[in-house]
Amino acid sequence: MATSPYSPASRRFVNPLYLRVSDTAAYRAVDPATRAVVDALRPDRGPLIDYDEVWAAKRHALELLHPYAQPVDPAADPALTSFATWCALAERHGNDWRAWPAELHHPDAPAVAEQRRQLADRVAFHAWLQHLCDEQLDAVTAAARSAGMPVGVVHDLAVGIDPGGADGWQLADVLAQGVRVGAPPDDFNQLGQDWGLAAWRPDRLAATGYAAYRDMLRRALRHAGGLRVDHVAGLWRLWWVPPGGGAAEGTYVRYDAEAMLGILALEAHRAGAVVVGEDLGTVQPAVTRGLRGRNMLGSTVLWFARDEAGDFVAPARWPRNALATISTHDLPTAPGFLTGEHVRVRDELKLLGTDVAQERARAAADRERLLTMLRAENLLPEPTPRPPTVAVASAGAEQRAAVEPARPDATAAPDDSEVVVAMHAALAASPTRLLGVSLYDVLGEVRQPNMPGTVDEYPNWRLPLPLSVAQIRADPRVGRIVDLLNAARPHAARPGPAEAAPPPGQLSQSKRAGSPRKSA
Repeated sequence: MATSPYSPASRRFVNPLYLRVSDTAAYRAVDPATRAVVDALRPDRGPLIDYDEVWAAKRHALELLHPYAQPVDPAADPALTSFATWCALAERHGNDWRAWPAELHHPDAPAVAEQRRQLADRVAFHAWLQHLCDEQLDAVTAAARSAGMPVGVVHDLAVGIDPGGADGWQLADVLAQGVRVGAPPDDFNQLGQDWGLAAWRPDRLAATGYAAYRDMLRRALRHAGGLRVDHVAGLWRLWWVPPGGGAAEGTYVRYDAEAMLGILALEAHRAGAVVVGEDLGTVQPAVTRGLRGRNMLGSTVLWFARDEAGDFVAPARWPRNALATISTHDLPTAPGFLTGEHVRVRDELKLLGTDVAQERARAAADRERLLTMLRAENLLPEPTPRPPTVAVASAGAEQRAAVEPARPDATAAPDDSEVVVAMHAALAASPTRLLGVSLYDVLGEVRQPNMPGTVDEYPNWRLPLPLSVAQIRADPRVGRIVDLLNAARPHAARPGPAEAAPPPGQLSQSKRAGSPRKSA
């Protein structure tokens, strides 16, 4: 089971790892003895999330419940049938179709049809899991709407797929074989990035009328009130890493951006969904213009909101058409940034391209620049002088007290927790249409969720939140941030769905409800 949501087996179908077993009709229908067996399969919570253990437990539980479920006919959706067939074959031959027997390398091969017949029960099981995913995503969407969320739930669309996964097998004729998608070197990832993902072949997409791309977007939008497109610059160009080459040895390959962006706008408009493009890093001006021209939101991250001198700019200067966040899954958390954890761990993992002392000095300077901006915006109190130092010296039976005056630069450093609150106040003070808050930041987690450039060297995507759901609800830090955001953007003034961000291509307000959809 892949740990990263950005290396999916499919961008068209949902990972059943996220199913809540107890919320299925089959669970409610079973006898008490079977339900007790299912409940006992729940794994113990450990210091890290063990995806293999979690999936093994859920799969076993769902297999026990499957006989109690209403049958699902996968033949009604040929793409679902093919996906469920890949799942069944992966159980028998492994998760990478490229290592399967050669006669199984094409979904339409006679040998695949024979295997599908032999594995009919497993194919039906995996089709049922997708049916459950649809049911639970529909329920999440309904809950969001009933809670008054104007956009609903915004889902992610990964920039690529695991080349050995289900989409890699089903869509091999429109994918570039052998190359991997990544990113060139930058300040945060000085050796470049190799994401190990498969990429569309631009010539094959055009020759097939973009059918696979259109189908992916329609399925991704089925349950989404909004869709965040990871590395949206990939609609213009992608950094291809050649077979056997390193991340820094790649090159950009261009796509027909008018077609790619136009199809995305059309499908999102049909679904009534907001689009957020993750336009961070090395991004051409054409990307920003293209998003703005189709009324799609960009991404504003506090770490990158700086002027040419490197100073943090006031939140009032942030763009309106954006989703604003403090950080991202690939960057330091707020507490991690403040403590310099990102320098320490990258040095430990040999990911720095410069001297560690230089990186520490830059991190310290960045912290001071951040504090300067927060104070200038009255989001953080001015520093208070430290009290004078009293030194007591003994001289025989006498004691003399000497008072050392406070130095002009001797000021008390602000508590990091107060700085984190001020950073959220900066989000709230911005004009951006959408705000994103991470519980990692609020709860004081210094470790970032994902460390680009690593696989097993770092516990990517396996860091659990430090508190349970009940504890999070009761945590005063959470309440304080929620109160701050609500005060800055009160519920009564919250815009409706169209006002929050009209669907792409729809620059005037629209009251069309649409049907919220979801990404795989």
